[in-house]
Amino acid sequence: MPRLALYALIVCVLSVAAAVVSFTRGSFLGIVWVLLAGLSSNMCWYYAKRARQRKSVAG
Repeated sequence: MPRLALYALIVCVLSVAAAVVSFTRGSFLGIVWVLLAGLSSNMCWYYAKRARQRKSVAG
């Protein structure tokens, strides 16, 4: 897995955890964490797909 995809995956997992903690404490700040999780998830998919395409073209 490419480094940027791995970093985006870590950010996604941490933001989901932060959203869960935020919602359990009764704060609506968790909405921001959910949006960040969605963005980082899309970034992870993008970088992983791009690396797979480059690998198939080169090989």
